[in-house]
Amino acid sequence: MNLLEEPSGGSILIEGIDITDPDIDIDRVRTRIGMVFQSFNLFPHMSVLGNLTVAQRRVLKRSKADADKVAQKMLARVGLSDKADAYPGHLSGGQQQRVAIARALCMNPDMMLFDEPTSALDPELVGEVLQVMRTLADEGMTMLVVTHEMGFAREVSSRLIFMDGGVIVEEGDPREVLAHPQHPRTQDFLARVL
Repeated sequence: MNLLEEPSGGSILIEGIDITDPDIDIDRVRTRIGMVFQSFNLFPHMSVLGNLTVAQRRVLKRSKADADKVAQKMLARVGLSDKADAYPGHLSGGQQQRVAIARALCMNPDMMLFDEPTSALDPELVGEVLQVMRTLADEGMTMLVVTHEMGFAREVSSRLIFMDGGVIVEEGDPREVLAHPQHPRTQDFLARVL
């Protein structure tokens, strides 16, 4: 979705713009899309504040003071105001993932992409990350979430897409798809995870 890998076919439209068009300025498009990876991807040699301000300063050209102010606001939003001076290695997995979410939010994205944001977490830390994501959804943030957290998908999503082998197999209202899957592949998957 963010062209980190080149698609073999089709097109990807974001806000009406085909980002697979070779003439598109993909870096400009990416400034409007927040990305949260399953492995956090925080800079270990930088404090939390440093992780949240580096892209703001280099990409958005914000001053240090403005970037710090935005970073503090986003840390408060994810419940980590007291961690600005900490380093990633001193944080739990759930805290690191919330820092990664705050980092993406610092860029004022129009939408957020989440790639299995809870898969690297201990089960007891999953809830704190999902709560932040639930709050974002409640605030109207457009999010595309790749997840195996079916309860979260049912409760928070407005649309669920089940894919297999890069092909959309089934889509629709999350409650309906999860309660009454129509495609055999969806039925098989849900029988194993629910």
